[in-house]
Amino acid sequence: MNLHPQALVDPGAIVGARTRVWAFAHVCAGAVVGEDCNLCDHTFVEKGVRIGHRVTLKCGVYLWDGVVLDDDVFVGPGVAFVNDLRPRSRKYPAQFLKTHLQQGCTVGANATLLPVTIGRGAMVAAGAVVTRDVPAHALVRGNPARWVNWVCDCGETLDFQARARTACGCGRNFLKVSETSIQAINP
Repeated sequence: MNLHPQALVDPGAIVGARTRVWAFAHVCAGAVVGEDCNLCDHTFVEKGVRIGHRVTLKCGVYLWDGVVLDDDVFVGPGVAFVNDLRPRSRKYPAQFLKTHLQQGCTVGANATLLPVTIGRGAMVAAGAVVTRDVPAHALVRGNPARWVNWVCDCGETLDFQARARTACGCGRNFLKVSETSIQAINP
């Protein structure tokens, strides 16, 4: 772990090898952070949060109890996570709601995420307000966030046109399973 002198990692927090925790970041006891992560300035990781390997949290991101980030997730600056849909001062639910960011997804700057699942390889545009689950490889934007296209693991948009199969410039191939689902296939 590479810990900045002004970072705070509580005893009882688990932080993986080669993870960088920058100035004014706070990882609470009971949080788990994987290897090779980058927690930028002014990030907060509450107890009960689980972060996979090679995850990037840009500045000003606060992860609350119930948030799970799989491997290779990117969270842009100022992204807001919500874990209580009916918050009241000094009144806590028996269990906080869950938010799950699946492997390789990206959430753009200043997006707001209610308790949802963001699918593998999906991309949430900057400023989007996500109120429902996002399918794997979907690109969503707006308030509320709506599907606008499909994206490859490399981030490029996919062009299916009238075909059921397409290839990305990076060499990955995809099959359109339905209007709301695609899957990667072997080349």
